[in-house]
Amino acid sequence: MTTAALRGEPFVHPALIYRDDLEYVHQMTRFIADGVAAGEPVAVAVPARRLALVRDALGPLGDPVRWIDMEQAGRNPGRIIPTVLRAFADAHTGVHVRIIGEPIWAGRTAVEYPACVQHEALINRAFAGRDVTILCPYDARALAPDVIADAHGTHPVVIGAGRSCVSSSYDPDAVLARFNLELPHPPGAAAFRFDAELLPAARDFALAEARARGMSEARLQDLNLVVAELTTNSVVHGGGSGTLRVWAEDDRIVCETRDKGRLSDPLAGRRPVRPDRIGGRGLLLVHFLSDLVRMHGDDRGTTLRSYIARV
Repeated sequence: MTTAALRGEPFVHPALIYRDDLEYVHQMTRFIADGVAAGEPVAVAVPARRLALVRDALGPLGDPVRWIDMEQAGRNPGRIIPTVLRAFADAHTGVHVRIIGEPIWAGRTAVEYPACVQHEALINRAFAGRDVTILCPYDARALAPDVIADAHGTHPVVIGAGRSCVSSSYDPDAVLARFNLELPHPPGAAAFRFDAELLPAARDFALAEARARGMSEARLQDLNLVVAELTTNSVVHGGGSGTLRVWAEDDRIVCETRDKGRLSDPLAGRRPVRPDRIGGRGLLLVHFLSDLVRMHGDDRGTTLRSYIARV
């Protein structure tokens, strides 16, 4: 599998459908070795166990490679583009860049999965025209058939059984629309209606509710910043007011804002911001601090939901 075989446009985004560890290691090491031999920067962001498999197989050949544990760096799929993919590609301009990114694995939950698919669809917009190849592996043994079908929808090229082909179902915009899911809140969620004058009270409300549900002081600091950004965003862009809800879900505290605004840019919060730019960092900060972010938007408004581990 060579880059040239996959590249027609500057940016290439193939999915690798693999069926066992042998195939995985063979395809990964070949992709990496070709890049290293060509003097191209290479990054590998996959779950920890698979990271060890590939790294051990490469030996000293893998020394120039940037190795990233995707289970940590990509815990929230919404921060993979700015903090993993763009961070590496932007640090190596003027040369073709290779990245392996595996954001979907068998341990992903049903709550996380829609955000993972949206991330895969948005990669195509985020890197359009860039001289970058991002290869995304999918484990056909462990992932459900509909997950593999979604991979065909988010990747223009699919590799499997040793050959690559153009995906006949590639349609990332349709995938984004299909996973723009309603986000019903549980009956027990505590609610607070806010406007510009009540922003401090909204933060106090969220902190009190999260503390009562067992959130540690360290994570309360993250939650305070997230709620400040979400509620301010509602006031500035969502019609001047909104509703904040807080509840516990498994080992996480969930904070949600609903307002009448429209989030027209699907990459909002996923683009790195230039150091000289004033503003534009609110949703980026939300993604950075949250363990998961879910969004829903329609003609009635926008829902933004942040999940933060209690400890």
